[in-house]
Amino acid sequence: MKQLSLLFAILFVISCNSQQKVDNSSETPVEKQSIHSFEVTDLSGASFSFESLKGKKVLVVNTASKCGLTPQYEGLQELYETYKDQNFTIVGFPANNFLKQEPGSDSDIQEFCKKNYGVTFPMMSKISVKGGNIHPIYQFLTQREKNGVEDSKVSWNFQKYMIDEEGFLVGHFSPKTQPQDEKIIAWITE
Repeated sequence: MKQLSLLFAILFVISCNSQQKVDNSSETPVEKQSIHSFEVTDLSGASFSFESLKGKKVLVVNTASKCGLTPQYEGLQELYETYKDQNFTIVGFPANNFLKQEPGSDSDIQEFCKKNYGVTFPMMSKISVKGGNIHPIYQFLTQREKNGVEDSKVSWNFQKYMIDEEGFLVGHFSPKTQPQDEKIIAWITE
């Protein structure tokens, strides 16, 4: 019996030592890209370079004027006013991808945002945030092969993407996450 136990112990040690290390990562490493390489157009038709935001944390939000979440504009503006002098900004991208809740022109959107919510954070020209004609900046935000962090889908209006000071994607928050949520504040102030 002792010999049998000794044999099992020897076989166990041999099998443990002969196991090869297995790479459990099914995903190949991806080099992170920076949002700072993007240039877009703002609501007034002017060119806007994300390179101008180097050194700032950026919250990128897809917006809509006729959505149940549209009142988040107020919270976003408050967030912007509170932290804009602390290397933080918000960039809004109007999109008509969800139940056609952003039907207006860029000038309509600009007027709506100023009149109803006093929006002063940068608002870009209307784009598509999903589907076959997804804008390149949202390809970056939603595709791991471009952002080096994660794949995601824009599930509705007011989804929030966090970009760090170097222009790298950190992660995202769901559309229902309010702008003053403690997780957003903690990220801004960390």
